[in-house]
Amino acid sequence: MAYTTINKPSDYFNTVLYTGNESTNAITGVGFQPDFCWIKNRDCSLDGTDDHKLWDSVRGATNALISNSTAAEFTQSGLDSFDSDGFTLGSHVGINRSGDACVAWNWLAGGTASSNTDGSTTSSVSVNTTAGFSIVSYAGNDTADSTIGHGLGVKPDFIIFKDRTATGRWHTYHSVLGATGHMRLDSTSAFNTATSFMNDTEPTSSVINLGTSAHVNGVSQDHIAYCFAEKKGFSKFGTYTGNGSADGPMVYTGFKPAFVIVKDYSQLSGWEMADNKRTSSGGNVIDKELRPNDNIAETTNNYIDFLSNGFKIRNNFGNWNGSGATYIYMAFAEHPFVSSTGTPTTAR
Repeated sequence: MAYTTINKPSDYFNTVLYTGNESTNAITGVGFQPDFCWIKNRDCSLDGTDDHKLWDSVRGATNALISNSTAAEFTQSGLDSFDSDGFTLGSHVGINRSGDACVAWNWLAGGTASSNTDGSTTSSVSVNTTAGFSIVSYAGNDTADSTIGHGLGVKPDFIIFKDRTATGRWHTYHSVLGATGHMRLDSTSAFNTATSFMNDTEPTSSVINLGTSAHVNGVSQDHIAYCFAEKKGFSKFGTYTGNGSADGPMVYTGFKPAFVIVKDYSQLSGWEMADNKRTSSGGNVIDKELRPNDNIAETTNNYIDFLSNGFKIRNNFGNWNGSGATYIYMAFAEHPFVSSTGTPTTAR
């Protein structure tokens, strides 16, 4: 039996590093035309801070959101186009300052969005069912138990919501925690119980239920949702418990990770991001981290190892591995542990 249907994960998710030039800057090497680009200046050389900027093909190039801010969508000469092997940047120094090192995490959805009428509210959806990823745009109506179609064909495991029109928090759903509350991507806050988030109703294989929260269902407000469903050998959405030791827990994913985000959901704690491209040695230990809720520059320390079948925590920092603390994670693959032809992978 095939272990995975995705033998080359970089066809659907890929991290690229680049250097800014404060002019037109065509970034290549993604391997596909991305539909979702999440970009961060790693150096922040001007004053030590630069925002995380997010773009997608459904909202359209030049329309930016900031994961570490509650600000509404705005237009700037940042990401000016999605290209066949990457994207082209404008002169905005926040992601293209001359000489600064930057990172872009890229996902493939389904290109041009299509109308989806599975829910009580019609949505516009760009979906890749193979990789378990969709981008959903919809108008809020402040009505409890309204629904929107997500197009995945299976229940999503992780969803990121943002009000595009007005100032609003980034709310997230994780299948481990359920639909009775949320965590904020823009904040260090712990899991917060809130009926108004998803009406205490789990998403289904076709729709997402919404409550009356303005952050996910504000009346006459445009919203965006990034939806992820777990795919064996490609993506994993789970939990682990910290042990407070530099010899931290090993977390099984079933693949060699390319990208991992973790968050302590039991208490105040920052989100953490690590990937296979930002490492001093080119291998383990992965010693570079950024935080979706923070605009600071990249920091360096011993954080995590990427193994052939998962990841291992290599620190006792509270954001990663507090003793007895409970964490959620999302992970995407560099290579499945065993390919569909039975070929195993190796650790870094």
